[in-house]
Amino acid sequence: MREALFVKQNSEKWKGYETLQTDNPDELAHRFIDITNDLAYSKTFYPKSKTTAYLNGIASVLHQAIYKNKKEEKGRFSKFWKYELPMLFYIHRRQLLYSLIFFVISAAIGVLSAKYDDSFLRMFFGDDYINMTNENIAKGDPFGVYKQQGEIMMFIQIASNNVFVMLMMFVTGVFISIGPVFYLLRTGIMIGAFEYFFYSKGLGTQSILVIWIHGTLEILSAVIAGGAGLILGNGILFPKTLSRMAAFKNSAKDASKIAMGIIPIILLAAFFESFVTRHTEMPIWLSLSILIGSFIFMVGYVIIYPAR
Repeated sequence: MREALFVKQNSEKWKGYETLQTDNPDELAHRFIDITNDLAYSKTFYPKSKTTAYLNGIASVLHQAIYKNKKEEKGRFSKFWKYELPMLFYIHRRQLLYSLIFFVISAAIGVLSAKYDDSFLRMFFGDDYINMTNENIAKGDPFGVYKQQGEIMMFIQIASNNVFVMLMMFVTGVFISIGPVFYLLRTGIMIGAFEYFFYSKGLGTQSILVIWIHGTLEILSAVIAGGAGLILGNGILFPKTLSRMAAFKNSAKDASKIAMGIIPIILLAAFFESFVTRHTEMPIWLSLSILIGSFIFMVGYVIIYPAR
């Protein structure tokens, strides 16, 4: 069919769709289907004509009319935490496991480095921090560093720093997963060396009871953030049957949800570190309750609940 005849046969109908407004959803759906059929025909036989551009404009207007009043699904926010985020944990459990393995190996490297090289701790943490901690140990308050600043200011600084580091662990996954591995290596070595330092001073058990009040949530969140970075890089490295760009878009979408989803946990860890960890004299049962409760929550929410 010639374009002129096609336009002549349908012009009145198109003008009606363009000018006659309706709120009837069935009528809007009928118009949208009809106009997209005409648009498909026009794209096939007159792809670069003004008719095709005109029909595309009408189709866009009808599409907006259909969806502008679409009601948002109720409970969307709660369903994200209840179903969507746990499902992403399960779908990408392999990348999260790899992240955990990288961290554990890195922590072991940190322990061995601190054990066999006396200068490693000072090189990694700096002389000022090591000297200050040694002074606190001599005073009988080895974890006094958590008491040197006001709670609110400490929370703001720790929360902003931790969120930034976690997001960097995720975002740098775009560099074919090298970034997350680097941050996991750095974090693991730091934790391993840090724990060995207190262990070598005979404070291993006390350090666990104090530091891991906040460290349980903080470190496991770091592992998840590293996993999100690996998911991001995985879409680039292993697109499977999709194009590399399509695979990257899909992995970026899932990784972003995971990275954003753990921010409340990071903030809770910062709250514990700022307001709770400083109370080093708290009863052992209370410290263990917070530590074990945090661990059970993370394992339950990230591993057990998603699997169920």
